[in-house]
Amino acid sequence: MNFITDRRRFLAGAAAGATALAMPAYIRRAGAQAADLAPYQSANIDWKQASGQQITVAVIPAAYFDNLAAITPQFEALTGISVRYEKIPPAQIRQKCVLDFTSGTGTYATHAADPMYYNLYHSNGWVEALDRFVEDPAKTDAKWFALDDVVPAWREANSVDGSLLGLPYDGEVTLQVMRKDLYEAKGLKPAATLDEFASNAAALHDPNNRVWGAALRGVAGAGQNVYIYSSLFRAFGGEWFQDGKLVVNGPEAEQALTWYVDTMRSYAPAAAQNWNWPDIADAFSQGTIATYVDAHSSASVINNPEKSTVVGKIAYERWPEGPSGKRVSSIWNWGMPINAKLSDEAKTATWLFIQWAASAETQARTSYRFDGPAKRSGVNRLSLWRDPEYVKTVSAFGDNFVEATLASLENDTDVNWRPRAPQWPAIGDTLATAIQAALAGQATVKAALDDAQARIAPMMR
Repeated sequence: MNFITDRRRFLAGAAAGATALAMPAYIRRAGAQAADLAPYQSANIDWKQASGQQITVAVIPAAYFDNLAAITPQFEALTGISVRYEKIPPAQIRQKCVLDFTSGTGTYATHAADPMYYNLYHSNGWVEALDRFVEDPAKTDAKWFALDDVVPAWREANSVDGSLLGLPYDGEVTLQVMRKDLYEAKGLKPAATLDEFASNAAALHDPNNRVWGAALRGVAGAGQNVYIYSSLFRAFGGEWFQDGKLVVNGPEAEQALTWYVDTMRSYAPAAAQNWNWPDIADAFSQGTIATYVDAHSSASVINNPEKSTVVGKIAYERWPEGPSGKRVSSIWNWGMPINAKLSDEAKTATWLFIQWAASAETQARTSYRFDGPAKRSGVNRLSLWRDPEYVKTVSAFGDNFVEATLASLENDTDVNWRPRAPQWPAIGDTLATAIQAALAGQATVKAALDDAQARIAPMMR
């Protein structure tokens, strides 16, 4: 295994802090665990069928991928396939992989892919449908792999037109995060609705004592302010497509963005309009934010005893319900597709790697059974979320963490939380600009959305 890094450190939703990129002791020990292959060899397939192949896997610099790399010597011993990892920052990985696709070089056998881009990949024929690998008994032991155990909404998000294009390795859901001591002092309950969320924020808002009622991601970006707005839009009853036309400026859009703007202006620090999730988590860790809504993986930051002043004072609940009656959490995960430019032998090798990485055994070995400090909280298997050992590990993040996360995974994730279309990269950037303009007071809600609609319409022709 070869591991190339583009940055020295990165913190991205890992379960327990940043990971040093120098080879730590637990990675060196991973090779000694190579003999423990029996759980994989119980699968009724020939793991050596692509022996001798070499594949390159592009990932982001995050602890959950470091864990996977740490045990990859076990995969290499199991299959005879060599794996080379390349770390690429999140903002660049799609561009580098798209360049690889368009040039036809087939450099990256697979990569950490946001499912939002699969429509783009599929429309250009850049990735291989995985169905033929899943359905081939020579390549997949269906009973051993248990595809149905993978979070259903994540599987659906990794599919286009009924074809499975990727398998999720790690993912997240959006939760309500609260300072339970402040809630108890005011006699408040977790918000069941968006109205109650705003009401709680008002009751807790005390900037004179450096406590702001709430904060939400405000910085512009398809994965930043759009991450929050899109869930609100769906919770207010919005539908992205009307009669086949993408519409972003209807009445539900105005109501959702108005709620977002009002909440941020009334209860969030002024700087929050430029904050991303690490900024909010850091502020919450310092006791200056009473509640926020964001990815469940931010629990690792707010529970870091070296930096957080609120450890032991944290509780979680599902996304508040919107006027439509829906709670809408993001569907975000890192899926793994197969590059269509690979040879047949390399495709088989890549499928064996993806199957290994997404299997229940590897998910457990990279999470609560991992021999290092970072225990993943974004596992892809429903069975793991009910595994007593895994539940015991991640329950340390605070009250109701496991219950709220599992309920959200099963009930609140929405495959269509953002408009799934090949034009998504440009659509997302345009929406982000409109939301930022409204949050900053540079445009009214209606003017911002009307401008976005005018810019997006030509993209869809």
